[in-house]
Amino acid sequence: MSPDLSLASAVGTLNREQFESSAEAPLQGSILVLIQFDVCEEIRLDKLRQLFGTRSQPQPSFKHPSPGYVRYQRPPVLEPIEPLVLDSGEQLQGQIKYYDYGVLSVVFELPFSGDWDKLVQLGSRWVSDVDFSAHASRIVRQKLERSAPALVKPYTEWLSEDYFIFHVRQIAGISTANELVQKEGPRIAQIVRGETAQLSDGERNEILQSQISYYPNDLAVIGWNAAFVYDTEPGAETAIQLLEYANSQLLEFRHYDDLLTTELEGVYDFLETGGTGLWSRWRTARAASKLHTVLLDVSELTERADNAIKFLSDMFSARLYKLAASKVGVPDYKDLVQQKLKTAEDLYRFMVDQFNQSRAFVLELMVVVILIIELIYFFRGHPI
Repeated sequence: MSPDLSLASAVGTLNREQFESSAEAPLQGSILVLIQFDVCEEIRLDKLRQLFGTRSQPQPSFKHPSPGYVRYQRPPVLEPIEPLVLDSGEQLQGQIKYYDYGVLSVVFELPFSGDWDKLVQLGSRWVSDVDFSAHASRIVRQKLERSAPALVKPYTEWLSEDYFIFHVRQIAGISTANELVQKEGPRIAQIVRGETAQLSDGERNEILQSQISYYPNDLAVIGWNAAFVYDTEPGAETAIQLLEYANSQLLEFRHYDDLLTTELEGVYDFLETGGTGLWSRWRTARAASKLHTVLLDVSELTERADNAIKFLSDMFSARLYKLAASKVGVPDYKDLVQQKLKTAEDLYRFMVDQFNQSRAFVLELMVVVILIIELIYFFRGHPI
């Protein structure tokens, strides 16, 4: 064989190996960015379907062939959006989900193929440098112009939440979740935290404690701002939807917390500026009625958001949701809302008592005045 043929053969072999290496990257999956906005008190999904002609979110698949599944009480409405092209040239597919309790969820997705270093670098850049909220806000404002008839009591200012999900469906050389954590635990911790630097042992262990698996070959590691999911596409579907739902709940409870804080501050100001005076107590009836209306509204809305999804005989999904809600902070805000609801109820009773006391005093005073007038006429010999 001539030297030229040997060189050509070697180059051909090298190119083929490089092609096979790129075709079989160590990691295969996708990265999802969830940007959620609390835009109104309620979205009429039936009206929205008429406006958009879009389909509802399908019921999530379940992890095992048992009767249990996760069911939306009112499945959100989906609307595809134009791909988002970043300054880096990356193109993300997107869609919007409209939930009946007033939350819009913008989901961007980028297919991923590469090694661990690439995923760590990409995660850190996206979490820290890319302003996905600005992109999503611009898209949502355009979409809401069309969907305005379906919105109930829209808000002028929006609260927002963002969350990142790193879904890996194939990992070369890994067969079980335990093996994955042992070999790549430090990198998974970096991805969940959005860090490129190595984390301390304590921080890494803290992150990896928030892991959950159903089968030996699936894994979810959940953090407050991001999650790492190793599973097939059908298997990861439920985890992704529950993470999205947990963040939407956090957004709702944040809104109720702000609403109750503002309302309670107004009541305190009213009481401090003379609301407890004898005659000014008559004005407490209107203030108490307004406070009671807010209490009823918040109680109804929190119950609706809290019961938007049901777990029927699927304990794994319930545990997964509980872990996700705990990590993103849903129980903390829910407790704050419950405490402020209790404070508002106590204030309402106090204000009603003050009003009743004032009314009773005025009625008693009127009776005394009438008696005095009758006595005056009686002693003057002019009975009434």
